[in-house]
Amino acid sequence: MKRLFLTAVLAAMIFPAAFGRGLLSAEVVCTQNWIYDDEVFFNVMLNAGEQPATGVVTLRVATDKGTPVCRLSQSYSVAAGAVQQVSFSLSELPAGFYRATLVDDETEVSAWNFGVRPDEVVSAADARDDFREFWQQTLDELSKVDPQYRLTKNRARSGKLRDVYTVEMRSWGGETIRGYYVVPRAKGKFPVIVTYMGYGAEPWCPEADSRGDVAEFVLSHRGQGLNKPTNTYGDWVRYGVGDKSTFYYRGAFMDAVRAIDFAASREKTDLRNIFIDGGSQGGALTLVAAALDHRVAAAAPFVPFLSDYPDYFRLADWPAAPVKAAAAEAGMSDGELYEMLSYFDVKNFTPYIECPVLMGFGLQDPVCPPHTNFAGYNNITTEKRWVVFPRRGHNVEQEPSWWQAREEFFARHTTR
Repeated sequence: MKRLFLTAVLAAMIFPAAFGRGLLSAEVVCTQNWIYDDEVFFNVMLNAGEQPATGVVTLRVATDKGTPVCRLSQSYSVAAGAVQQVSFSLSELPAGFYRATLVDDETEVSAWNFGVRPDEVVSAADARDDFREFWQQTLDELSKVDPQYRLTKNRARSGKLRDVYTVEMRSWGGETIRGYYVVPRAKGKFPVIVTYMGYGAEPWCPEADSRGDVAEFVLSHRGQGLNKPTNTYGDWVRYGVGDKSTFYYRGAFMDAVRAIDFAASREKTDLRNIFIDGGSQGGALTLVAAALDHRVAAAAPFVPFLSDYPDYFRLADWPAAPVKAAAAEAGMSDGELYEMLSYFDVKNFTPYIECPVLMGFGLQDPVCPPHTNFAGYNNITTEKRWVVFPRRGHNVEQEPSWWQAREEFFARHTTR
């Protein structure tokens, strides 16, 4: 029997592909962006080349945590030069995210994620009784730190429409943090977009002349981005794991608030129109900042990090491995670790968001799996909307349509 090879094609797009000696090809067509309300269905188009082929193609479905759900098989017999469609249908799946695997004659040839009613995904609440008190105390401590804003004009980056500045300021614990501030040269008040960077991302600055109607501030939070030369935290996610008072993200979350302080302090900022965004770690900071600081007009996180730790650590090796290693070094049990992390779990912040939220996510994301994105998103009680990129993993920033959606979202919520 000749083996049939298959490839997944996302977003209802078909890209022909030949396999083996080029005699057979097959496409799995994805409809509905692989997000389903009720019936889940997949159509597999089998294409014969110069020779006929027969065999059995099987669909295996498991939860995103690896628990088997079902296994369905279909026989195929494709004549030379012909095309045969094989279909699979499932119903009554609980809300959540799943892993589908296609095999031919018991050999795995393709796998992908799909979702069922993601808005109904529920993650158990684990915020401690003193959660709000802890963060209010931390905010109070931040408010007592004189930011001492220092702006240095970057003439090489500045343009005709906007000037560019490197910013230094003091944040929680007296830490110096930095960022790039790009502001219109024209007179008047302007909306401002505060952007939070991904984990370990290289510092970047918006183009001065890409537009002239909005100010932008890209924050490098403690130890990262522009602050890497003075990083004292090592591998940030491991730092201070043994104690919620010293864990890295206590300060990093305050840096996110301090960035809003900076934006609000600028003479040209329209205080009605402070927007925030970011991806991955930046997505987490976006949601946390929106929860802690209600000066935000709207927030647009994508593939947000740091949510639903107990499930997250079952779904992804990183950051589970370094965090658990640090906890072991600190003599913490798993229970003690998750209690500490509950103070930094995005899903425990999101009920306190008061502004509209647009979230983007990659359905194939192995770094911040969709389940973790929705663990926080589904606790938001304000106006909200999500955008799925079914063929993307953690690289949603490469989708032009995300930036268009974000732009339209911010424009819709701009007060004029």
